[in-house]
Amino acid sequence: MRNSSRRRFLRRSLAAGALVAARPLRVFGQAPALVTPESARPQIPFGTSVGDVVGDRAILWAKTDRPARLIVEYSTSELIKDLHPVMGPAALEQNGFTARVDLTGLPSGQRIFYRVSFQDLSDLRAYSEPANGSFVTAPVGRRDVLFAWSADVCGQGWGIDPARGGMRLFDAMRRAGPDFFVHVGDTIYADNPLPAEVKLDDGTLWKNIVTPAKSKVAETLDEFRGNHSYNLLDENVRRFNKEVAQVVMWDDHEVRNDWWPTQILDDPKYQVKSVALLAARAKRAFFEHYPIRVDADENERIYRAIPYGPLLELFALDMRSYRGANGPNRQQARGDDSAILGETQLAWLKSRLAASKATWKVIASDMPLGLIVPTGTPDKPCAFPRDAPPLCEAVANGAAGAPLGRELEIAELLRFLKAQRVKNVLWITADVHYCAAHHYSPERALVKDFDPFWEFVAGPAHAGTFGPGRLDDSFGPEVRFLGIPPGMKPNRPPSEGLQFFGTVRIDGRSEALSVRLHNQKGDAIYKLELEPERA
Repeated sequence: MRNSSRRRFLRRSLAAGALVAARPLRVFGQAPALVTPESARPQIPFGTSVGDVVGDRAILWAKTDRPARLIVEYSTSELIKDLHPVMGPAALEQNGFTARVDLTGLPSGQRIFYRVSFQDLSDLRAYSEPANGSFVTAPVGRRDVLFAWSADVCGQGWGIDPARGGMRLFDAMRRAGPDFFVHVGDTIYADNPLPAEVKLDDGTLWKNIVTPAKSKVAETLDEFRGNHSYNLLDENVRRFNKEVAQVVMWDDHEVRNDWWPTQILDDPKYQVKSVALLAARAKRAFFEHYPIRVDADENERIYRAIPYGPLLELFALDMRSYRGANGPNRQQARGDDSAILGETQLAWLKSRLAASKATWKVIASDMPLGLIVPTGTPDKPCAFPRDAPPLCEAVANGAAGAPLGRELEIAELLRFLKAQRVKNVLWITADVHYCAAHHYSPERALVKDFDPFWEFVAGPAHAGTFGPGRLDDSFGPEVRFLGIPPGMKPNRPPSEGLQFFGTVRIDGRSEALSVRLHNQKGDAIYKLELEPERA
């Protein structure tokens, strides 16, 4: 019923948009403007999006092409009756002509229909054509909840090829009808310039749309902005954003492959050698282009909790901003050099998990826990050397015995959850460019002081497919499902269909949770049902 109502709304929105374009606009009681030539109107080239839906609030985002003020009207009616008008901030050069507004006082558990326009600040008579969309607010009572997750967009040379349908996984996720989507990171590949063509194994050509920002590695603020804007050229992505709210995270490729905050580059592709400077520019562009709630006193903190009614609380992590340098990952004590969450984020996560009243606590992690993810340098590619431990990018280090390095923080978290009797915790993740289901148990582990839990891996959304990775024994992981064929050639293109997303559905009556992993067509290729454990 929600999907049917949404489709009717979008059809009527198209008709309303055509009507508005043919007549003067009236906004907040102002006199109607004269009909303005299309070239003189502000444009909304990339559509709109909504995110961080919490309680009675949601962040609405849009981007225009000139100095202009954001104007939002919303309603609980698909006919956009009884409008609630909101005058938003100005989109200016210094924020990349992006703007967002925090909608408050929203009714719970309903689909909100909205209309966005921009007023030209140089010619106050000129308004953009409206852009329309909708989203679902968080419930107060117990009703079914459905969300999706994936990651990894436009990596390894696979950009937008319109002849091959563009980023098709986003259309499959939209058709699944989730209440919201968790983007688990690698929203862009700022370090992966796109070639115009890639020859496929069958002899045909993959033909990318290529923009100036995607022609080199991103170093300037405008180049990072251009990477985010590139993804919005895809019709599937814009349509998805128009209908599904988001919780957006980041990982490494928003800046550069496998980066850490104190890194100094030895890479001839980069004129800027300070990763701290690159990350500062990348983070600004990231926050400009997604509907993320920014609290001034939290210094644009990416990790955050999203309570979504009595059945679910989502914990979105940041495993990038507070880590120590990549290396063998064998430190024997916790410290800045062994960090991946950092002390402040780890303390926050423990506190929020212990305080959560939700039936299910879902931790969205931009990197997996048990998979060994090797890293490399320009002269030494990622590998497992025989005569030395691998350089590690994620948590696991491949060493037998007690936890070491970044594993120490995870061991501390798992001990805490068991001691505090925090139940019904599961992990969703991405990064490794294939899908899988992992079960962790102290019965198989080298570490015993934790409760069993599940980790589900999804992605890529539109990038090269790789894998599988090797599992570390520390926390007793076991592969229960693997979504790629054995012996697969690496970097498979999206045209081969090995693109994946996951969904989580919580039943409003029984509180049972079901996880599904889906292929590019949207077909469920794996399913698991979990009953809640009572404290």
